[in-house]
Amino acid sequence: MPIRIDEMLPARSILEMENIFVMSRERAMHQDIRPLRILILNLMPTKIETETQLLRLLSYSPIQVDVELLQVVSHVSKNTSAEHLLTFYRCFEEVRGEKFDGMIITGAPVEQLPFERVDYWEELCAIFEWSKTHVYSTFHICWGAQAGLYYHHGIQKYPLERKLSGIYSHRLLDAGHPLVRGLDDEYLAPHSRYTTVLRQEVEANPALHLLGVSALAGVHLVCDSSNRNVFATGHSEYDRETLAREYFRDIERGLDSAVPYHYFPEDDPLRTPKLCWRSAASLLFSNWLNFFVYQRTPFDLAVLGR
Repeated sequence: MPIRIDEMLPARSILEMENIFVMSRERAMHQDIRPLRILILNLMPTKIETETQLLRLLSYSPIQVDVELLQVVSHVSKNTSAEHLLTFYRCFEEVRGEKFDGMIITGAPVEQLPFERVDYWEELCAIFEWSKTHVYSTFHICWGAQAGLYYHHGIQKYPLERKLSGIYSHRLLDAGHPLVRGLDDEYLAPHSRYTTVLRQEVEANPALHLLGVSALAGVHLVCDSSNRNVFATGHSEYDRETLAREYFRDIERGLDSAVPYHYFPEDDPLRTPKLCWRSAASLLFSNWLNFFVYQRTPFDLAVLGR
């Protein structure tokens, strides 16, 4: 089924080239169906790239999705034009009175800062609190997952000795859980971060359910007991070349970055990486949309939070 986005959004032409059905606002108005309203809070510096990645994954579901893009106003983006943000993004004050079936909160390159020192932390906390009554289910990614675990459950993040970057194997701990239904016992997902959360702290919290872990990358998938919040510490949405671009960027900046783990063939940065995590990513996001949003959200969103 299609996703509905602004006709001028740069991601649209890329997705259409991939034969993904993207519906115009005008055509959507004639559909006798209530699409899921999904809000994407995009905290990544490469906003257009992240938009495309997430919209691609949302399009794999048979459920019609109506997507809105959200930005924080307490931070000035250095990598995305003001024109793009003004044209395609809304701010929190504009959506505060609305309700959504689901929300995605992306990662952000701020994990080495204490949460309270992030310039938009106060605004993000307001969005977290608002989501309790205005969003049925929220999918948190990477730093967004760490921030969500900290805000909602007091789970701390801890610095790693060096950046965790690469494609890691993960083991399912509860294969019957709806979020991971259909995933193999072992599945792959990218990680790109400097901090981590501890498995023992997650498992000690009775409100949290640990679903996927990696021997090398640690905690990956966590759900809360109400299935209203999903936390994924990796970047399943990443494209084939995303980790490569990050790696070469870090090298150009003079950072001591290791070659991403299990990513380039024979660890040769000159070779094209294999895309080996897309099927697991597609299933993960489709399961979230189906089991956590579509099958649970009230048909009349006005009753949400009452």
